[in-house]
Amino acid sequence: MQIALAQIDATVGDIEGNLERCLDAVARAEGADVVLLPELALTGYPPEDLLARAGFVERVGEALAEFARRAARPAVIGFVERSERGLHNAAAYVAGDAVVAVYHKRALPNYGVFDEERYFVPGERDTLVSINGVACALTICEDIWRPDTVARLAGAGAQVVLNISASPFHRGKGGQRETMLRARAVESGVSVAYCNLVGGQDELVFDGRSMLFSPDGTLVARAASFAEDVAVADVAAPGSGDGSTAGVAGVIALSPAGAEELYRALELGLGDYCRKNGFTDVVLGLSGGIDSALVAALATDALGADHVHGVLMPGPYSSQGSVDDARALAASLGIPTHTLPIGPAHDTLLDMLEPAAGRLERTLAEENLQARVRGTLLMALSNAEGWLVLATGNKSELAVGYSTLYGDMVGGYAPIKDVFKTDVYALAGWRNSIGAVIPADTLTKPPSAELRPDQTDQDSLPPYDVLDAVLLGYIEEDRSVAELVAAGHDPATVERVVRMVDAAEYKRRQAAPGTRVTAKAFGRDRRMPITNAYRG
Repeated sequence: MQIALAQIDATVGDIEGNLERCLDAVARAEGADVVLLPELALTGYPPEDLLARAGFVERVGEALAEFARRAARPAVIGFVERSERGLHNAAAYVAGDAVVAVYHKRALPNYGVFDEERYFVPGERDTLVSINGVACALTICEDIWRPDTVARLAGAGAQVVLNISASPFHRGKGGQRETMLRARAVESGVSVAYCNLVGGQDELVFDGRSMLFSPDGTLVARAASFAEDVAVADVAAPGSGDGSTAGVAGVIALSPAGAEELYRALELGLGDYCRKNGFTDVVLGLSGGIDSALVAALATDALGADHVHGVLMPGPYSSQGSVDDARALAASLGIPTHTLPIGPAHDTLLDMLEPAAGRLERTLAEENLQARVRGTLLMALSNAEGWLVLATGNKSELAVGYSTLYGDMVGGYAPIKDVFKTDVYALAGWRNSIGAVIPADTLTKPPSAELRPDQTDQDSLPPYDVLDAVLLGYIEEDRSVAELVAAGHDPATVERVVRMVDAAEYKRRQAAPGTRVTAKAFGRDRRMPITNAYRG
């Protein structure tokens, strides 16, 4: 039997567009006995409260019927179906212009970014179908993460387990999936075919990497990462009598790792957010610092240089070196720029505020005022030109509140909001390794907001390697203060960082969405109360 893994980039709510994308993928899978398409391919994932609209669910059913009529070959496709028990996350096996069988997802994830129990009721029965004489079991995403599921299906006679999925990316997830799928195949002696969604959807990004494993755990095929792809491979079912467990027709695409993997996820997340929301162009402030440099590089790679607009907004404390670095960055990327000095607006606002607040020079209020003038200019350009404003803050800054509401936090999308500062440097270094675009001085000078004379970030924060280590433990690993201290971190530093993280929750609630690349992204995964008296 030949299986095609057709990972598509679906858009939530674009039922007609998703239908055509699925049909095109099926048409390209020439020679396949069955084509797998992702979980909820017709709706996009996650459809969230669109599922509460009766017309939406009805249109999905019509799209499934149309898919069955027009599909060039047998396929398994994800959709939603209503039964007398409620709404189901479902998979349909389509062949001969008809829906032959339907499976309702039995294992509903309800942790992290997943909220499926809010919308769906679990299925109660397994579904096996015969494809080209091979017994195939239909499963959906979370089902296959449960060892007992595949064992039960193999015991019922399944020779191949087909799994359609919408498994979002975070660092390390690709390797975890591959290890898990291999284990499922070996444990139960079946072939496992896994088709994953690809593309960006709001904060989530899906990496594809669809895979096929033989019963002995051999990786037979792997589709591309972070791109649409159709991977085809031959599978010989266990006990088929030909003496083999799998053919060698599949292509095993390279799977990126480290900084390259993270960069590709961020690039796809940003690009799809713009494309799917109708933005052709973006605008961002270029400070000469590492964060804005990385975001500018990501945007240029995702959208093209002509669609990225940099704005230099020097203020009273901006160094000539930073201005020069910003210009050098723009020149190396080939992006157009505007220079809008903030001095006149800054001075006027200081004068306006003096009767109420006194002179604000060299105060935190003045620092934030500069950031808010810059945010106002960026938003004005967005309104005037229709450009999406990109916020350039990183996870370390957002974690401890080292950011200005309605200032540098202004934006419609924040590409690196889930990236720690130490990883920002690693990403910038990797990007320069494939083509130097970020100035060397930007990579080596002490980071600074340049909102007062001779300011550096380390005036207000621990060194970033120290800060990020504490943040990793407190945010990503849910460690307590006592546990962090026991792990060797300085007690005073831990206490200070934890206080800053807890106090900044109200800021994060107002931050722009951004690509999720860790297992504990703010908002999607880590959900803490703003009003919170617990300390520990």
